[in-house]
Amino acid sequence: MAVPKRKTSKSKRNHRRAHHALSKVNVMQNKNSGDCVLPHHINLSDGTYKGKSVVKMSSRAE
Repeated sequence: MAVPKRKTSKSKRNHRRAHHALSKVNVMQNKNSGDCVLPHHINLSDGTYKGKSVVKMSSRAE
């Protein structure tokens, strides 16, 4: 089993962990409905992309 020969210094440990931070999710607001949408994705509530209707959304029977 591998065992470290030396204690890892705080500097080495922190340099390794520099890439562990979470990145912020970019969310855009739809101009028509005001819903939050991921960039380059269609709005699932009304089926629009960049202000144009792309998908016909059918009303669900409840």
